[in-house]
Amino acid sequence: MKTDIEIAKNTKVRPIEEIAQNMGIDKNQVIPFGKDKAKLPLSLIDANKAKNSNLILVSAISPTPAGEGKTTMSIGLSQGLNRIGKKTTVVLREPSLGPVFGIKGGATGGGHSQVMPMEDINLHFTGDFAAIEKAHNLLAAIIDNAIHHRKIDLDPRTVVWKRVMDMNDRSLRRTIVGLGGHTSGVPRETGYDITAASEVMATLCLADDLMDLKKRMGNIFIGYSHSKEPVYAQDLNAHGAMAALLKDAVKPNLVQTTENTPAIIHGGPFANIAQGTNSVIATRMGMSWSDYTVTEAGFGFDLGAEKFFDIKGGYSGLSPKAVVLVATARALKYHGGASIEDINQPNPEALKKGLENLEKHIENMNAFNICPVVAINKFTSDTQEEIDLIKGKAKEMNVDAVEADVWAEGGKGAEQLAETVVKVAEQCTSRYTPMYDWQWDVPTKVESIATKIYGAKAIDYTTKAKADLKKIKKLGLDKLPVCIAKTQNSLSDNPKLLGRPKDFVVTVREIEIASGAGFLTPITGKIMRMPGLPSSPSAENIDVDAEGNISGLF
Repeated sequence: MKTDIEIAKNTKVRPIEEIAQNMGIDKNQVIPFGKDKAKLPLSLIDANKAKNSNLILVSAISPTPAGEGKTTMSIGLSQGLNRIGKKTTVVLREPSLGPVFGIKGGATGGGHSQVMPMEDINLHFTGDFAAIEKAHNLLAAIIDNAIHHRKIDLDPRTVVWKRVMDMNDRSLRRTIVGLGGHTSGVPRETGYDITAASEVMATLCLADDLMDLKKRMGNIFIGYSHSKEPVYAQDLNAHGAMAALLKDAVKPNLVQTTENTPAIIHGGPFANIAQGTNSVIATRMGMSWSDYTVTEAGFGFDLGAEKFFDIKGGYSGLSPKAVVLVATARALKYHGGASIEDINQPNPEALKKGLENLEKHIENMNAFNICPVVAINKFTSDTQEEIDLIKGKAKEMNVDAVEADVWAEGGKGAEQLAETVVKVAEQCTSRYTPMYDWQWDVPTKVESIATKIYGAKAIDYTTKAKADLKKIKKLGLDKLPVCIAKTQNSLSDNPKLLGRPKDFVVTVREIEIASGAGFLTPITGKIMRMPGLPSSPSAENIDVDAEGNISGLF
């Protein structure tokens, strides 16, 4: 059996101008980035055309540590839709080097449902992450320079802005800067987050255009003056230079799938620590040039999809015509008590127990008043009995469930799923219902998500979180939506509580302010904004030969 990278190397990639022309875009309007990648100018977004596009959101049940193929399914579905005559574009996030070198080893789909060129996309791509990292760290440098030269009255003890890098490095979570004497700055405690958790990343993915991005970055909260007055990035005149660094990064990237379906890839916020969806700009771009636009939301429905509706949808007005929930037999067996080492073995009893996880996610979909479809991502280890059990549970809940073998068969393996999605989308007349009103107070918004979506019985706030609530209200930021940082491995804030946990308490440790992006981030459980590498990271298996051929990405 060929690996993902072997399949990718044997795939015929068409010139990127040809992909653009197939979308209806004049080749002279794209900005080539080599032969197989391009930037798309924002002038190509057409609001009137976008209104007529059917937006399809792909989410998932609670995953195993290796994930359940949500990106692979999104790509395969877009290929399947094109096969049945629906002009379709898939719109995805850019991979972060953290997971690529950490546990995943690549994040561009798999098998015959990949985005190309997979090596470039998984590594530096078009430099968007580097630009976001530079813009974020420019603000950090300006802050410390302002403190050093006493340019403004900023209390260094209150500065909340950290630095970022696109790598998993637990040693940098907490650091001291300014050591080395009076010529080296003012000593203070700070730290690093991963670039995918940067507020600049989140802001870029929620902005309407470059000028909106610049305005939003000016609204970034930094800290307080000694007289307890809030200080923002615009007070340091930092947002103009930050926006200058992002003038190209704000443009979405055009590539293609293994079947030459157009793919727009832009932005990469994690869903367990940020909003987990690609940029509003990229989604609108796809909808401007497609009858169907397939996009995805990170991790389970309780994370990425909830944030898509309550944050991205709230700012952009985007509303999917259908929502596809990806389920796998192996994940349901895992949530039914099977060990991670045994999930590829037949175990219908464990799967039956794990179906309660699927049941809860379908209930959550119905709570948003959306039109659902269950996609069973087929693995070679699945038995027909296990597949039938999943279909039976979905049918019991009045939801169509279709198996799709997109890894092995690409778009062909998703044709039946595509037909079902089209049927549901054409019949769907509802617009999603948000889980909360932004005008509610922060605890009520958090409680609404935690009790209705996670299934918690109560919320507990630490002393730090309670102080944060007072600070947020005093700053007048309490009407912002909430982007809860939570483990992806459980519906609860405890990764060990699998299946459908009940009667648990969600603990909010602190609440971070992302006033530039336009949301608040309650931090729950032991979630970290700078992950660490596993004991055997994928980086140890990635290599390159003398001709520049990369191996080890999968």
